[in-house]
Amino acid sequence: MRQFLFIASNSFRELIRQPVFLLLMSASSLFIVFLSTVPYFGFGDDPKMVQDMSLAVVLLSGLLMSVLCAASTVSQEIRTGTALTVLSKPVSRAVFVLGKYAGLAGALALFTGTLMVAVLLASRMAYDAYGSTDVLSLLIFIAAGLLAFATGGFTNFFMRRPFVSDAVFAFALFTGIALVCVVNWTVLDKAFDGPAKVDWRLVPAGILVWFALLVLAALALACSTRLDTVPTLAVCSGLFLLGLMSDYLFGGPASKGVWWAQAAYAVVPNWQQFWATDALEQGKTIPWRYVGQAAGYMVVYLVGTLSVALLLFEDRELG
Repeated sequence: MRQFLFIASNSFRELIRQPVFLLLMSASSLFIVFLSTVPYFGFGDDPKMVQDMSLAVVLLSGLLMSVLCAASTVSQEIRTGTALTVLSKPVSRAVFVLGKYAGLAGALALFTGTLMVAVLLASRMAYDAYGSTDVLSLLIFIAAGLLAFATGGFTNFFMRRPFVSDAVFAFALFTGIALVCVVNWTVLDKAFDGPAKVDWRLVPAGILVWFALLVLAALALACSTRLDTVPTLAVCSGLFLLGLMSDYLFGGPASKGVWWAQAAYAVVPNWQQFWATDALEQGKTIPWRYVGQAAGYMVVYLVGTLSVALLLFEDRELG
């Protein structure tokens, strides 16, 4: 257990120290908030459009982050010989792979949580044809991001701490504080036709997206035991697109008893199980019971995918 926790914590620290982690997290968060400042003339559905686009940004940026993190934590360590050094100690390959995945899951939790702060802020800033851009909230969010980068620079220059990891934690902290300030600053409500509110119904939707990213991370980890970064990205992108069309391609034949369609429908991850934004229309909410069912689906798929990853890594030549 001690070896597992050490590998997981070390993997988590290495991932958040990657410059691409900070760059993608900050750029995606800023883009999500920017989406709420643009008029769409959507006939009253502008806030819903902003919500859908914001969650789509979380999902797509999480896909890229999952592949890049999985490749850097497994395939790169195999290529540089770090994995061989670790496994020369009394550490089994199963503990190594599962520890790496645990660190990856923790990094994705931090990544998704930070982006969901931006999604919640965007849901409050979104407006229809009778509203206007909430410039003050946008400036507060940008100031929080700049303060996070300044904090990372300060600790790096004066305390010799790593810039990227400190900036990542500071960005998550200060953007969260920015959301709290915007929510509780009632003066900002004057820019709207009535009080602006955060759509907290997006929280279960964000949790479902995080479940999807965990499955994607497991797939990327399994691929990275044999493939490099670019092939892993290609395979995961193909599985992602195939899973989006799973109901159309395999659902119909599977319901009619076609054996190959049933097998494919069970093997290919169905991402529609984790995309429930349509349930947020007309004041409806996503039941927490459904979130629990999706969690069960995720756990079953993770067990199968990580088992395949262990089999692929068991006889992998590391020399």
